[in-house]
Amino acid sequence: MKAIRIFLRSFREAFKSVFRNFSLSAASVTCTTITLILVSIAIIVSYNTNHITKKLEEELTIVVYVEKDVPAEEYKALGTRLSNLKNVDKNHIISKTKENWLDEMKRYSTTMNNTLSYFKENPLLDTYVIKVNDVRHLQETAKEIETTEKGIVRSAVYGEGMVEQIVSIFDVIEKTTVIIVLALVVITAFLINNTIKLTIFSRRSEIEIMRLVGTTNYAIRLPFIFEGLVLGIIGSIIPIIVTIYGYIIVYTRLHGHLFNKMISLVKPFTFVLYVSLILMAIGGLVGVFGSYKAVRKYLKV
Repeated sequence: MKAIRIFLRSFREAFKSVFRNFSLSAASVTCTTITLILVSIAIIVSYNTNHITKKLEEELTIVVYVEKDVPAEEYKALGTRLSNLKNVDKNHIISKTKENWLDEMKRYSTTMNNTLSYFKENPLLDTYVIKVNDVRHLQETAKEIETTEKGIVRSAVYGEGMVEQIVSIFDVIEKTTVIIVLALVVITAFLINNTIKLTIFSRRSEIEIMRLVGTTNYAIRLPFIFEGLVLGIIGSIIPIIVTIYGYIIVYTRLHGHLFNKMISLVKPFTFVLYVSLILMAIGGLVGVFGSYKAVRKYLKV
């Protein structure tokens, strides 16, 4: 019961201290709010970048063109060998004979149909369309197919050059946003730490009296830790509102896509709720951490 009373009293004292030192609290909450808005933007960019990268990976394929005079048995055996390659997704190997390609291209447009009708023989090649497990090794996989199946495979095409650039750009964006998030979290902890230090300094006489009457270190520390928690949570309220409404507005204005339909954004439902919970958790935990550091270093009890 005593612990519960100390807990509740500390919580009340934390709220009183926030309003008693309103100017300091307002400065800390304002800085925390601005920082968490930037954190929110960084999280949204990072998550969407990861989402877009995965979508692109699902769309990227290697088209393996088979030599013209390869027998049907060898063509079928090639498919088995391709499925056994380390980086090839065994569940996504599509066999497309030259007859399949011809029918597909004729259905594509009237112009294409008329053009292909001039050929007495089918000019297309038998192919395999495959997906890989790791798109970062797309080039190595294509080269491996061309090397090991030389004489059977004419070429393995995957959009050379463009793929590497897209993947590397998204990798840089994702890593940069993670670094920004971590840096902003550290800044938030530093700001709350300074606020708590100033609060402790302004209440040093009160703390000395508490020491003299025998108040435990735990009871002295707890209100300041709760104060950091309260400041962090209050500072997360506006970023949460901005995140929810801001992302929904951006998603609606862009119709859920960035530049084209291939680059789709994460749907707002549940995503903004997760981001909001993360922001509140960061605000609260960073507030507690900043307060604890300030109490431990500057209170010296």
